[in-house]
Amino acid sequence: MLRTDLIGTVHPSGTGTGTPRPSVPPQGRAPARGPAAHGPAPARPALDAAAGEPGGRVTVAVYASDPVLHVGIVQQLRQRPEVELVDDAHAHEARVSLVAVDSVDDETTALLYRLRHNSATRTGLVVGTFDSGDALQRAIECGVTAVLRRAEADQDRLLRLVLAMANGEGVLPGDLLAKLLDHVGSLQRSALDPHAASLSTLTPREADMLRLVSEGLDTAEIARNTSYSERTVKNVLHEVITRLQLRNRSHAVGYALRNGLI
Repeated sequence: MLRTDLIGTVHPSGTGTGTPRPSVPPQGRAPARGPAAHGPAPARPALDAAAGEPGGRVTVAVYASDPVLHVGIVQQLRQRPEVELVDDAHAHEARVSLVAVDSVDDETTALLYRLRHNSATRTGLVVGTFDSGDALQRAIECGVTAVLRRAEADQDRLLRLVLAMANGEGVLPGDLLAKLLDHVGSLQRSALDPHAASLSTLTPREADMLRLVSEGLDTAEIARNTSYSERTVKNVLHEVITRLQLRNRSHAVGYALRNGLI
């Protein structure tokens, strides 16, 4: 499950693999509780309008399903004086939320959608790979304003990403921008002429799922083969049938076979 068990900036230790722990608070101060348990947040100093924290520091919350990835990003950012990492209890107040994942799956999409409704934060994505233009578009639609590949996520690039987002800027690598534009153009062409057969009519994920349908697999079997949830499989196939104005899965398979799409 994606989490934000961050270390406070005062303490240099306290994270590691396994179950992440918040840093030990100073003597006389009770440890912070999680968002579901804590009461009203204590009063905090007035925030700088440009950067989000006193002295120009940007508050950052890090979300990651992989504890090693989580610790890696936290360790990179905690060394920078421009950044203040917030603990779990104050994650909802962070000026910038960084979501670090291998790919954009259902769980990631749900988190991004939740963050989108928090007007106090801007969301960035540190991602291993996008399976398709559809995954990239889905991330943008969920409110992601900046993207950085995990392989390129060194300290300097992470800091530039955070500062750009805090200044209201968007960040997207040129090749991913081209991929997004191609995907959007494909969807527009399909909408204008839904029966125009071309390789761009189906996304790779849609083609893979229809190919499995053509082999006689049911929803559960397709989900196991593609590592998606059954709900995602149903949604993808429903989208294909609706977009191409077909009757059912069998009709969709027949259409794809006749036009060489699978």
